[in-house]
Parts: sequence; structure tokens; C-alpha cells
Amino acid sequence: MKTILLAALMTLVAAEAQAISRYDPTRMSCDRVQATIARQGAVILRYQSTRVPGLPLYDRYVRDERFCDLGEVRKRAYVPSADAKSCPVFVCKRPDFDRRFRRRFLQSD
Repeated sequence: MKTILLAALMTLVAAEAQAISRYDPTRMSCDRVQATIARQGAVILRYQSTRVPGLPLYDRYVRDERFCDLGEVRKRAYVPSADAKSCPVFVCKRPDFDRRFRRRFLQSD
């Protein structure tokens, strides 16, 4: 029974990962990139690194925190687009509580 349940859960996870659309933001205007994310809620943007030739970069960009996993928050990020070097978008990240703790701890000394 556990094997069947595990197999069903893995199938759902795989189906969710395949459902998200992928785009190249360097072939779209910044407004179109932002509109696509707003319309679909979450997309994967894939583009080439400007610092390391031939290195593909990609991430999942979201409209709001409803598209983030539990424990993640929406953070601003920037991607290249056809008409702008840095188009503002949002990505889900885990908050870095450890950094805040260290800052407070070091300031209290």
C-alpha cells in the first residue's frame, strides 16, 4: 500500500513540474516577460549567462507568494530581456534567518 501511495505522489510531482511553461526572456520585451508571468502565475525563464559564455541560467519566476512553496517568500530578481538589460521579476527564496541572527548577535557585543 505504501508503494502505491508513493508512486501516486511521485506521478503528481512529475506532472506538476511538466505543466510549467518555459521561455527565453531575451526574445521578449520586458513588458511581455512580466505580462507572461502575471498571466500564468509561474514560468521558467532560461537564458545564457553574460559572464560565462555558453552557461545556461534558469529559474522559476512567480507572480506572487501563492506560487511559492511553504516557507518561501517572494524576492525581486532581474533577468535580461530583448529591450532591457535587467527586467524586474520575482522568484521564490527561503528567508535567511541565520544572517539576521548573526547580525543581531554581533551588534550586541
